[in-house]
Amino acid sequence: MVAYLFLGIALLVGFLLLVRWFVQTEPKQVLKVLRWTALVVGVVFVVFIFVSGRWNWLPAAAFAALPWINRLNWLRTMAKNARGPSRGQTSAIRTAFLNMELSHDTGAMTGQVVQGTYAGRPLASLQEPELFALLAECAADPQSAAVLESYLDRSLDADWRDRAGAAGAGAGAGGGAGPTAAGPMSADEAREILGLDRGASEDDIENAYRRLMKQLHPDHGGSDWLAAKLNQAREVLLRG
Repeated sequence: MVAYLFLGIALLVGFLLLVRWFVQTEPKQVLKVLRWTALVVGVVFVVFIFVSGRWNWLPAAAFAALPWINRLNWLRTMAKNARGPSRGQTSAIRTAFLNMELSHDTGAMTGQVVQGTYAGRPLASLQEPELFALLAECAADPQSAAVLESYLDRSLDADWRDRAGAAGAGAGAGGGAGPTAAGPMSADEAREILGLDRGASEDDIENAYRRLMKQLHPDHGGSDWLAAKLNQAREVLLRG
């Protein structure tokens, strides 16, 4: 009787320690342990069947495993979410005047001028007066102006619009243009904007959309045009 009591206490303590480990450990580590545990259990079971000759257990085991086989996609999705987004991903947005990239890791924007006085130069190489002059040129293309304003919001202090206005750059010209002005968006362009590869799942699309919307929303240094571009990219990929 005492032996059963000690056994029960030991099992309870072991269970509590297991729960504590499960709560405190990173999800990807938990999945790794579960994967190896399942593999070991499967090998032990196969060896047991082979040694004991109880082949009649195999149909029952296969039936019991069937629900888990049907959940393989769910387990893969859970493992991918536990790992989090891949490092080093970027999104690309191209306009008449600019080729821009946004880092998913840091939210930093980089870009190169493709048209006008400063064609071929990286934005990072331009001094403030040159950036304001480029903004004035971009007034001819509201989409380029909207993207450049987002870059300036991240790169300069909060008073840059006042200085740009004094310099005659016409800051704010790009806020209202819609994303469809240049025609329908292709699936390749949508993937480029969201930083996705071919074959991305709906979960991948939604996760990338939410992550980028937090960085490019007008309330976080983005613009209405950029937010609309993300919305369009999401719709194109989910519809396709």
